[in-house]
Amino acid sequence: MKANYLLILFLFLSAFGYAQSFDVGGVVKEAGSGLPIPGVNVQIKNTSNGTATDIDGRFSIKGLSSGTTLVFSYLGFKNLEYNVLSSSSTLSIALQEDSKELNEVIVIGYGSQKKREVTGAVSVVDSKTLEILKPVKIEQALQGTVSGVNVTTTSGAPGAALDIRIRGIATNGENRPTTIIDGYIGELGLLNPNDVESITVLKDAQAAIYGTIGANGIILVTTKTGKKNSKAKISYNTYTGFQETSRTLPMLNATEYALLLNESYANGGKKIPFSNVSGLGKGTDWQKEIFSKSVPIINHDISFSGGSDKITYSVSGSHLDQEGIIGKSKSGFLRNTARVSLGADITEKLKVKTNVIYTYLNRKSLNEGGLGSVLFNALNTPSTLKPFDANGDFTKVPTTTGLGIEIINPLAQIDNTYNDYNFKKISGNFGLDYKLFKAFTISSSIGFNTSNSESKSFAKQILYWTNPSDKVFDVLRSSVSQNAINDNDYSFDLFGTYAKKIGANHNVTATVGNTIYKQFGNGLFATGYDVPYNSWEFADISLTKGLSATVPVSSYNYDERRLSYFGRAQYDYKGKYLFSAMIRRDASTKFGPGNKVGYFPSFTGGWVVSDEGFFGEDKVVNFMKMRASYGTLGNDQIPNNGYISQLGGEATYVFDGILVQGLAIGQTPNPNLKWEEAQKFDVGLDLKLFNNKVSVVVDYFIDTRADLLIPFIPVSGINGTAAPGAGAPTINAGTVRNSGLEFSIDYKHSFSDKFSMSTAYNVTFLKNEVLAVDNGTGFIEGGSFGVGQQSPSRMEVGKPIGYFFGYKTDGLFQNQAEVSAHPSQLSLGAEASPGDLRIVDTNGDGIINPNDRTNIGDPIPTATMGFNLQMNYQNFDFAVYTFASVGNDMVRNYERNLTDVNRLNYVLDRWTGEGSTNSTPRVTTSATGNSTFSSYFVEDASYLRIQNMQLGYSLDPKYSEKVGITKVRLYAGVNNLYTFTKYKGFDPGASNGAPIGGGIDYGFYPIPRTYLLGLNINF
Repeated sequence: MKANYLLILFLFLSAFGYAQSFDVGGVVKEAGSGLPIPGVNVQIKNTSNGTATDIDGRFSIKGLSSGTTLVFSYLGFKNLEYNVLSSSSTLSIALQEDSKELNEVIVIGYGSQKKREVTGAVSVVDSKTLEILKPVKIEQALQGTVSGVNVTTTSGAPGAALDIRIRGIATNGENRPTTIIDGYIGELGLLNPNDVESITVLKDAQAAIYGTIGANGIILVTTKTGKKNSKAKISYNTYTGFQETSRTLPMLNATEYALLLNESYANGGKKIPFSNVSGLGKGTDWQKEIFSKSVPIINHDISFSGGSDKITYSVSGSHLDQEGIIGKSKSGFLRNTARVSLGADITEKLKVKTNVIYTYLNRKSLNEGGLGSVLFNALNTPSTLKPFDANGDFTKVPTTTGLGIEIINPLAQIDNTYNDYNFKKISGNFGLDYKLFKAFTISSSIGFNTSNSESKSFAKQILYWTNPSDKVFDVLRSSVSQNAINDNDYSFDLFGTYAKKIGANHNVTATVGNTIYKQFGNGLFATGYDVPYNSWEFADISLTKGLSATVPVSSYNYDERRLSYFGRAQYDYKGKYLFSAMIRRDASTKFGPGNKVGYFPSFTGGWVVSDEGFFGEDKVVNFMKMRASYGTLGNDQIPNNGYISQLGGEATYVFDGILVQGLAIGQTPNPNLKWEEAQKFDVGLDLKLFNNKVSVVVDYFIDTRADLLIPFIPVSGINGTAAPGAGAPTINAGTVRNSGLEFSIDYKHSFSDKFSMSTAYNVTFLKNEVLAVDNGTGFIEGGSFGVGQQSPSRMEVGKPIGYFFGYKTDGLFQNQAEVSAHPSQLSLGAEASPGDLRIVDTNGDGIINPNDRTNIGDPIPTATMGFNLQMNYQNFDFAVYTFASVGNDMVRNYERNLTDVNRLNYVLDRWTGEGSTNSTPRVTTSATGNSTFSSYFVEDASYLRIQNMQLGYSLDPKYSEKVGITKVRLYAGVNNLYTFTKYKGFDPGASNGAPIGGGIDYGFYPIPRTYLLGLNINF
């Protein structure tokens, strides 16, 4: 019996001991909005043990005993202590935002700053937003989420480049902002979006610390790292989906086309081509033929992260495979990435870190835009033609019926396109911080990029009509071109930071350092002729034996360097009065002696009004900060060696009666080249209202760009600028000013334990004006329209950069009396007739000629805006992101001016007699001036786009954690759901990226609509 009592006592003590050791988990949220907070430090009080919350705010700690106190801490929120009594329920912790501190840390370049102390125009996109948007390229996440930033597509094809503009287009040269990834210059579009922790956009003089590379703004990317004192975490994310075109254009079917063509021929006094149209039906829908449906896209992403009290680590890899909606695998894109991030506290004073990223890309592409593109051919090929002939071969588009020599069967064009592009890049940095003494830290970092690319394209011997050279696309001799390019750069940063609190009220931070940057590389290009078997499988130069009349090889190499010194002083008094001053000295090899060095100072200041005693305890306004900045930044983003003369051109010389290939002067030199300067002014207001539920940010800015570095200024041909390899000079020749207003507001609130919501709206109003063009003519032309016409875009004083310059129309002539009463339009190519466009005599001289051309449109939007909404109800989450552009015009230039091409169905409302219409001119085979560039071809391209919509469901952790899974989330989403616009073309938001001529639609490859189904799992 005694033994039984001992057994019972043993079991009781064991049970009691077991009861005192249990696991605790839960979620940490914002008290106001109910939104989860990632990265919260969860510490066992008076110990070094603890963990951190994951991206969904969840945490788990094992082996706690009853009465243990957990301390929850996060920058910008008040610390919270929680006494754990049992493990009976999942904890729900609500942290109160510390509105008096606003301690969220923002990266500002060569350091960081608390959000409340930032005095510049700075915007941040966090990883939560990236997770919802699921961008294929990370640039897409900036559209509509950051005021003052506009992202345009050059093509909807997989892997195509995206253009980012911060606060408008400021120069005719390089306008893209510089991307800094963890301290080194990188390329935003190559990153795996799931590797990014945050994106910080510096829009004003705050970017002056980067001097010469900051004129167009700075995008700072911070990648994910492991958290200290956190257990190993595995995160797996995947999505799969399918794509389809987001838009097709309403073209004429076969019957409509035949009837229209008969009318056109009859109006031109010619025999009608279709004597019987009754059996034609709808014919071929060429867009349906080239656009594929259910085109696959798949992405996998896995990461491992964690850390101890001394070491943090994060390792990740991703795989993206996307086919194109035109040509499928022939316009496919594949991206693989691998990343390693390590940090270690070697001693209490010395810390080291490294971040290395490897990227592999493979891309195949089609002719995507402009004259001769696949879309161009699909829109212009008559619907009466069939895709295949009776033998199953591709139908050939004739040249003898008014279809010209450019238009070919788009399916044949896809089938006969062969190319391949491979790109490999490794980039990263190695850095260390050494605390020399308590207030002074020395930091150094070596950043690097090294990339290699290889491309190959094959021109198959083929005739697209019956006789040689009937079509411009005919290939009489097969060839293969192969290129190999190697690009490298490295940077070395060394700077010291002194941070000191003087007395109780004064805080001083000073940073001084220097940067060494070098970029170098080379390229090799070669072409071989007569490919064996006229086949892609044998398309390799080593197999070609054909000889060429010209030199089929070329190469280049380059080397450029910058040496920079910088300093910054930051001061605040009681956290209320904020001031910083920066200066940077840059020396660049882009400029010649006497102009190499530039100095770029800037100043910022702020006043936290809500900290003043007179402000009181306002319950409506919880925080108010006024700020201002002014500074000068530089730009040297131009081709190398523009200030000297080099033998980079090709020339043919005669020696002893024999033609000899030789060299000639390349780009015309300009020894007076100097820095382009950006003078940036900004005043702003930051507010937090209604218990910090509402945040408002307002900025007014003026960005004046002086001494523009404008490349390829037209000069006399006597200089040999038209020779192969030669080029016009780059000069400092202009001034452009962008001014505008940015406004953003967001609201976060938790209505109950089950339902929370956050919403945000931002709008940017922008005015662009050219103040000077000092090139001798007073304007610079760009872009193209039709064939053989004058340039449709200009940069000119008093107008926005790239405005459309052409004839203004005033409806249609309705009768001969109106024609006779109007000045002659013979200079347009033919005298006008009733039903033709009426050109306005803008200068009133009674003559219609090129002097009547005027401003007929502006490609720059008056306003851009984004509206975003997120809601959480129990385990469900929903998000929608939109973007709108208002006031931007676009030129319709994807229609060929030939008599027999197909047309959009708006021509069904054409002029057919007096009073029938006053908008769309008559159709005829006779010569008219209707195809001359005029306001008839300029359309309002304003639009509203639903960029992303996503619905998700997260499994209750109390079920998933039983099998060791901390998070399981399923979601379904749609990217690029719908675009509301009156514009007739494929994409009102597309641009070829050129500052002059960027708003001309040559037939842009449309952005695909993508349906996604995804899964997120954390272990």
